[in-house]
This record gives sequence, structure tokens and C-alpha cells, in this order.
Amino acid sequence: LDVYQQTLALSVIIIKDLSPKIREIEGKWLKRDDQRSVADNIGTGATSLPMWIAEAHSVRFDDHAVGLGLLEKVMSGCNKMVVYLEQTKGIYGAKLDGDLVDDLIKRYHDVRGKVFRLSKSWQKWYEPKK
Repeated sequence: LDVYQQTLALSVIIIKDLSPKIREIEGKWLKRDDQRSVADNIGTGATSLPMWIAEAHSVRFDDHAVGLGLLEKVMSGCNKMVVYLEQTKGIYGAKLDGDLVDDLIKRYHDVRGKVFRLSKSWQKWYEPKK
């Protein structure tokens, strides 16, 4: 699925390129080991999305409603990623590559729309059990 490939690519970019820079900046002000960093939230969100898409694709034949529910979770996750990225940009500003963050935000918006259309397609072809 295209949305799987896109979310996987986005997660790699975030883990390889964005998170290390955030961790470097945060290291200067995080004082306690138990504090959850912005990089942790972004990394968890980014890596969850392709897994949920893969799971949705697998379960849709056996349990249509669960598959659609997972796609809803992916759409919500894309929205959360946009919020995390906008917050990151607001918090760290010029310390980060603003063009990279803006590109990631745009791409998560695009993926969310594609997942919405995929969900509508699944609804049309696989009627839920009554």
C-alpha cells in the first residue's frame, strides 16, 4: 500500500534526521531521566503509523470493523504528528531545519487524506457484518 510506504519513509526521516537534532537540543535543558522528550513522542507516533496500516490490511478480511478502526487510528495519528511537528517547530524554531519540518507536516496531511480515501474504498467493497 502506498500509505504504508509513505508512513514508513516518514518514520525513517524522523528517526534518522529529526529526532537526533531534537535530542541534541533537549539534552541542554532536560534535567531528569524520567522526563519524556519531544523526540520520544515524535518517534513513537511516527513508527506506530506504518504498523497500524499493516495490521489494518491484515485484519480487514477477517474483521472488517477492526480494519476500519485501525485506519481511523492512523488518521488520528497523522493529525497528532502534525501537532507534534508544529509544536516542535514552535518550541525549537531556528534551531531546527524549518523546511524539513514543514515538508513533514505537508506529507502527513497528504497521507491522512489518502488514508481517508482508502477507508472509504474499504467501506464500499467490504460491507460490515450486521
